[in-house]
Amino acid sequence: MSVDPTAIIHATAVIEEGATVGANSRVGPFCVVGARVVLGQNVTLHSHVAVAGITEVGDGTEIFPFASIGHIPQDLKFDGEDSRLLIGVRNRIREHVTMNPGTAAGGGETRIGDDGLFMVGVHIAHDCVVGNRVILANNATLAGHCVIEDNVIIGGLSGLHQFVRIGRGAFIGGMSAVPADVIPYGMVVGERARLGGLNLVGLKRAQAERKHIHGLRAAFGDLFQEEGTLDERVRKINVSHARNPLVQDIVRFMTTESSRSYTLPAG
Repeated sequence: MSVDPTAIIHATAVIEEGATVGANSRVGPFCVVGARVVLGQNVTLHSHVAVAGITEVGDGTEIFPFASIGHIPQDLKFDGEDSRLLIGVRNRIREHVTMNPGTAAGGGETRIGDDGLFMVGVHIAHDCVVGNRVILANNATLAGHCVIEDNVIIGGLSGLHQFVRIGRGAFIGGMSAVPADVIPYGMVVGERARLGGLNLVGLKRAQAERKHIHGLRAAFGDLFQEEGTLDERVRKINVSHARNPLVQDIVRFMTTESSRSYTLPAG
């Protein structure tokens, strides 16, 4: 066990032999930190937090009561193999959040980026990859193997199907069921989510250039018109908006191999 002398460990906390607790970290009452866990510097476990498995928690991350971090995946194929959960820096992980490590079939690793907010009851399943500055509202859930790019917001009580990808800057409305990929900057909502337009509010907050937003809106119209195949339309906007970084994010996303279809506008 390696506990930095500046760390503050409550008398009722259990730090198993082999764990690492970094400088100025705080482990509160009734927390349990497993033998293969690494807590970085300035990490706070408030109380009743259980961190298990081969789990790394990045500097400045704050975890609230009754979170379950790094326990074995909810996957019947999991057979006790070593797999990891890597959590980046400055994340806020609220009450009753669950985050699972990877599985052998999915590469053995679940990764969480930096500066995320994971509200009450969020679930991150095995082999997910979550980017930076991502917000999951209360009780949002990711099934296995999902990929969430940077700056995505997922509304409360939403659920994502296995292997779904959400492009950077997208917005998922509350109580949405998302069975297919969502393009960067897309905005979707619904019991079976449909693409309702672009996340213009998010783009403005991110201070995207006005000319690039206008170009993105034009490309969105071209992409989902009825003429030609979807592949042909992607190639068209790639050429016609070659210098627009927002459009090129969509082109990159839609030319990357995926096992899922795309979330499309309503009929």
